[in-house]
Amino acid sequence: MPMTRADLLATAQRSLTAAAAHDREGWIGLFTADGRVEDPVGSRPHRGRVAIGHFYDTFIGPRAITHHPGVDLVVGTTVLRDLELEIQMASALTMRVPTFIRYDLKTENDELRVAALSAYWELPAMIGQFARGGLAAVPAGMSLGRTMFANQGLSGSLGFLSGFQGLGTGGKGLFARFLDEACGGDEIGVRRLAADGPITLGDTEALTTSDLVKHLSGGTWGKLIRSGRAVAARIDRDGRRSVLIADLGADRVALSRIRLFGEMR
Repeated sequence: MPMTRADLLATAQRSLTAAAAHDREGWIGLFTADGRVEDPVGSRPHRGRVAIGHFYDTFIGPRAITHHPGVDLVVGTTVLRDLELEIQMASALTMRVPTFIRYDLKTENDELRVAALSAYWELPAMIGQFARGGLAAVPAGMSLGRTMFANQGLSGSLGFLSGFQGLGTGGKGLFARFLDEACGGDEIGVRRLAADGPITLGDTEALTTSDLVKHLSGGTWGKLIRSGRAVAARIDRDGRRSVLIADLGADRVALSRIRLFGEMR
């Protein structure tokens, strides 16, 4: 059976609903046997249901997580959700985390499942919120550290902390300039910053720089997030929203890959 947009959105929503309800088996069971969780993007992925269970036991099960939805975008078999997470780390410490969550979906055993969940959010910014919590953050931080080590060991804990690596502030600045050029309709500026990397709608449908500028020109951008070696931002134009995700090239002076999620007009 073909997957409809409603089917894809419903599967993505079941993931959020199961997490909010602390339905461990329901949440893990949504993934394919070889499913992957990369949360945040840039950290070491959790592959397979056993590892995904360890992720759940570390980050989802012990705390209350509320999702404040924005816009859901569907391209092919991918759902990209623009939302904010509200995470209660302790009775006196609640953090709000701007996030983009990408769900790559596929059919397994005649059921629609999550093949990959990729969450774009800023680990350094979250740690900064934690630090500003003062004394209220100390017990929560110690508890998270103990739980992470118990469930994932030293290797897994270091894998999570690898989310600090990647772009640095220069990468966000580069992407901000790119967004300014694209929303300003400057195709020459877009070409200069995009280098020779592919530009696609989703992962596969090729776009030209002209296509991209035509789609974004006149828009306004915000919610700029860096996560590992990726940067993401929302663009609003004429009452419609898109999300642009880019990777930074090895030379850190141009973007090596650009993916647009949104409705082409």
